[in-house]
Amino acid sequence: MNLQELFGKRVRELRQKQELSQEALAFKAGIDRTYMTSIENGKRNVSIQNIEKVITALDVPVKDFFASDIFIEGKK
Repeated sequence: MNLQELFGKRVRELRQKQELSQEALAFKAGIDRTYMTSIENGKRNVSIQNIEKVITALDVPVKDFFASDIFIEGKK
């Protein structure tokens, strides 16, 4: 898995844990719902600005977002 896919997988994991729809998360982040779908599917090369928007909308510290086994196990 590449980093785009791992990022999307982590976004999906946290969104579902918070019981948010893609639409609700996209609204909180100020981005389009179809763009959020592309992020979760690992189809978007997300800019740093949009990474910040998504992580902020998930209300998770950046360090905690990336301190996940998804990033460790996904690169094996």
